[in-house]
Amino acid sequence: MLKKEFILKKIGQGLLHLLFWCAVLLFYTYFFGVGSNNFNDTLVFSLFLMPITIATTYVSIYKLIPDYLVTKRYFLFVLYSIYTLIISAYLVMVSIFFSLIYISNFEYNDMNPLTRNILFVKTGIYLVTFIVSAFKLMKLNIKASQKTKTLETKILETQLKLKEQELKYLKMQIHPHFLFNTLNTMYGFALKKADETPKMILKLSNLLDYLLYQADKPFVNLKDEINHIEDYISLEQMRFSDTLNVQFSKNISLDNIEMAPMLLIPFVENSFKHGKIRNGSLDISIYIKANAENITFKIKNSSVKDLSIKEGIGLENIKKRLDFLYPNQHQLEINNSTNDFEVLLSLNLKSKLTDA
Repeated sequence: MLKKEFILKKIGQGLLHLLFWCAVLLFYTYFFGVGSNNFNDTLVFSLFLMPITIATTYVSIYKLIPDYLVTKRYFLFVLYSIYTLIISAYLVMVSIFFSLIYISNFEYNDMNPLTRNILFVKTGIYLVTFIVSAFKLMKLNIKASQKTKTLETKILETQLKLKEQELKYLKMQIHPHFLFNTLNTMYGFALKKADETPKMILKLSNLLDYLLYQADKPFVNLKDEINHIEDYISLEQMRFSDTLNVQFSKNISLDNIEMAPMLLIPFVENSFKHGKIRNGSLDISIYIKANAENITFKIKNSSVKDLSIKEGIGLENIKKRLDFLYPNQHQLEINNSTNDFEVLLSLNLKSKLTDA
């Protein structure tokens, strides 16, 4: 099947070439026949020029341009072009000589006035060669441009897929980290056979529902993300009991504000994991303000100066996810003072990524 298509394609190209050279022959007959009433002699003279024109043109478009000009081997291109010019000029002279014998029987004055002008004859031949060569060069440039564009598109698609895979990998890291902390808390309650254990299991069920069905979406409603945080805080309050003091304030102006999922919870996790109990209490304050254009998230916990923000998987991953999901659309400030550890995150919602 492919061989048949290839043969048909070659036949089609051959017919196009044949039609083109027939058109050139007619052009020569008209071009060199100006001022002459003998059409047959002009046609025969044009036939003498056709092999030279065809050979010169094909050497240009199939050898000189693709092998030397396009590949930027300019010295060889100029050198071989000069060779081609010299040889073709010689063959034109031979053609004119034979046409003089065949058509005019060595009677120079009987020749068509225009065919006696060697410069005029060469101009006609090289004009055809130049036009065809220019068309070939334009065609090669268009083909190279399309190939470059296709290659760039493939590179961009590959880079996008790599980023998507890395983003999925980061999410996969967050989920086990989150579950590990939560299950540790539940394990402690189970050992004590605490009455709060069933309630904790229900909260964990809500969290797992969010992880399984919401976290893989590109965007979720901000209220769902807040509910997720509140469930997590409830679990931690059961674990810390009276040693935990959490203040959670919200200022949400709209109901349909959306954001990428699982962006805020790692900061909350980090506060519980690395927070420092002072005066018998771990103090954590959380503030969220949101409108149609921005989301501002602020969290502060009691801490010590020497704690590094690189502790824990969550914070490192969240910074990478922010770079992926909100490039040049977020501000993240982390301040570690003597007594407090504070995170301030601002998200610009004016333009959103279509895929997380």
